[in-house]
Amino acid sequence: MNARRTTVDVTGAMVSVLEWGPASGPVVLLLHGGGADSAELSWGQVGPALADAGYRVVAPDHPGFGRSPRASWSLTQQRLVSYVGELVDKLGLDDYVIGGLSLGGGLTIGHLLERPARGALLLGAFGIMPRLSDGRLSRLNQLTTYALQRSGVLGAVTRGYARNAKAMERGLRMIVRNPAARTPELVRDVVAEAAEGQGIRTFDEWQRDQVLWDRLRTDYTDRLHEIQTPALVVHGDRDSGVPVARARAAAELLPRGTLLTVPGAGHWVQRDRPDLVVPAVLDFLRGLG
Repeated sequence: MNARRTTVDVTGAMVSVLEWGPASGPVVLLLHGGGADSAELSWGQVGPALADAGYRVVAPDHPGFGRSPRASWSLTQQRLVSYVGELVDKLGLDDYVIGGLSLGGGLTIGHLLERPARGALLLGAFGIMPRLSDGRLSRLNQLTTYALQRSGVLGAVTRGYARNAKAMERGLRMIVRNPAARTPELVRDVVAEAAEGQGIRTFDEWQRDQVLWDRLRTDYTDRLHEIQTPALVVHGDRDSGVPVARARAAAELLPRGTLLTVPGAGHWVQRDRPDLVVPAVLDFLRGLG
């Protein structure tokens, strides 16, 4: 199914929005992740599948990602959460399911803490752990990353990495574990987004806000019990960024949370195993009535 693209004016930013499906169908708002990502990259398989089932799928490029220009405001987690709320209002979405991957999963949690939704989808979600990693080297890893981030070294290395197609392909293997899912088209599109888009620089700015010397600025764990929205937590059991144990704990803390562990999948779980993720999402949506 062909996508429609529109532009929505929010405070300090022009947001490019992809839509699939009928204009009057039940709404699913999907939020992509950080780095070399966009609405089309994350949801280009999911959107048409949900649209074929009668849903109106709305997927924005966050400010500074994909086709959306950089916003005029500082890119903090809370400011991004505010942009999502304003986008919902501008689009006139009253009864909707909201979901997101990674950064988008964290924005989904932040949004739900401000207003309820019909349902929620959390895929490899950010915001459910106190530091960048677990284990005995967690504090050292946090401090080292903070130092590299603040010095500008990490950003420079990442931008150099993004210009190297072979390096980007190797990195893609870590987040899409299924070789069959790493199609030449996906590799090409990710490399192009990394080299030509603004997402790498934009994500670097967001990381500067989030990565403190001893912890992450945003950890929603202690507030998950406040979210009464039915939530499907989808997580790859080979996610090297957010351990599956964190997703399991989050699902248990959410009053109406359900966990789907996707075997063999990495962080970009819906690109890795769409054969498992899409049917599960459809079952969840139908169960909402």
